[in-house]
Amino acid sequence: MVFSDRTAAGRLLAADVARLALARPVVLGLPRGGVPVAAEVARILGAPLDVIVVRKLGVPFQPEVAFGAIGEGGVRLVDEATVGAARLGERDCARVEEAERAELQRRLARYRRGRERTPLAGRVVVVVDDGIATGSTASVACEVARRQGAAQVVLAVPVAAPQAWEKLRHEADAVVCLSAPARFSAVGQWYQDFPQVGDEEVAALLAAAARAGPHPAQPAGAASPVEMGEVVVDAGGTALPGLLAVPGDPAGVVVFAHGSGSSRLSPRNRRVAEALNDAGLATLLFDLLTPTEAQDRTKVFDVPLLALRLTQATRWLRSRLPLHVCYFGASTGAAAALAAAAEPRSEIAAIVSRGGRPDLALTRLEAVRAPTLLIVGGADLQVLDLNRQAAAHLRCEHQVAVVAGATHLFEEPGALDAVADAALGWFTRHLAPLTATAPRSTDRHRT
Repeated sequence: MVFSDRTAAGRLLAADVARLALARPVVLGLPRGGVPVAAEVARILGAPLDVIVVRKLGVPFQPEVAFGAIGEGGVRLVDEATVGAARLGERDCARVEEAERAELQRRLARYRRGRERTPLAGRVVVVVDDGIATGSTASVACEVARRQGAAQVVLAVPVAAPQAWEKLRHEADAVVCLSAPARFSAVGQWYQDFPQVGDEEVAALLAAAARAGPHPAQPAGAASPVEMGEVVVDAGGTALPGLLAVPGDPAGVVVFAHGSGSSRLSPRNRRVAEALNDAGLATLLFDLLTPTEAQDRTKVFDVPLLALRLTQATRWLRSRLPLHVCYFGASTGAAAALAAAAEPRSEIAAIVSRGGRPDLALTRLEAVRAPTLLIVGGADLQVLDLNRQAAAHLRCEHQVAVVAGATHLFEEPGALDAVADAALGWFTRHLAPLTATAPRSTDRHRT
């Protein structure tokens, strides 16, 4: 099983953890990569989210060999056999522990930003990582959770090496692992998108979870309540029909820019929008052209006009929904999204293109600042080549993601699901650092 990214893996993992029917769980992510996965598990379970930081104590002259580990709350684990074999004295051990304790405290201060540690005494603790290669860190984390009073420890990971999984089955009260592939060499090989996670992203995810507060557990796979309705978008005096969907307490809003000959009724874009709504993102699908304009083929391919309409619609949306805005563009709509995002004060959080034509906005690409994901079908050879050429002109963070075997419309089984997962992962990843300061709706609450 290959996961599109950590967020998508977290959603799948949460479904299996939910089947355990745990009472009052606390979800602890292992920094850094485990926290995005844990954030999704905590959100779906309606559980508190925190981190569990452990530091290996390495033999001074051979740091890769651990003689113990430390955790928060003064937890200290020492392997006396290794200490004896390495002939370490008390001072040797103390110096290593002092340095690692300082680093542990530094990380905790940066992650929690003054918030208290979530009490574990008597609680069911779910320890989450993005994957396990050797299992040593996860093993220590489970023990640290026990030392902090956890009544039960569940270890949950999307993927693990078979040997590590077998070992950890006997160290946690329960282990949830979605995949233990025989040919395992590294955690990252089982993710399509596996970027490095920084301290700031960890802190932002924890802050967002703390701000949201505890919610009643939501059954895995159940959609958040979504307010959906037809709207009339005022695009600089031009009235354009649209469909606005707002789940409870949305993390951001994605505006769809449709391609040539398409509209707010596009079944492919609506399917992607529904997946984003289920994950807590608001969406706006609207027609970029009036019915009369849509009959004029010159206007259908008029990227500057489409970009202007998108900019005007975004301004209208922001006056009604104070959220960070992302763009999802298809075909010529992708060029419009990139051109609109290239404007000096656009402030777009992220862009995703599906089978797009970014080459039609070639002169504007260098000015785009929003992180951009270009999704192309592997069998859509001409468009794939155009996307790769266009990507060379982007100066922002960007990536070309290829859906194997998919054609231009992504009609193959599973192809559109892959698009939705990749888009959700990209938007979530780039919205997370912004959520600590994101304006939120005050009249809605996720349940």
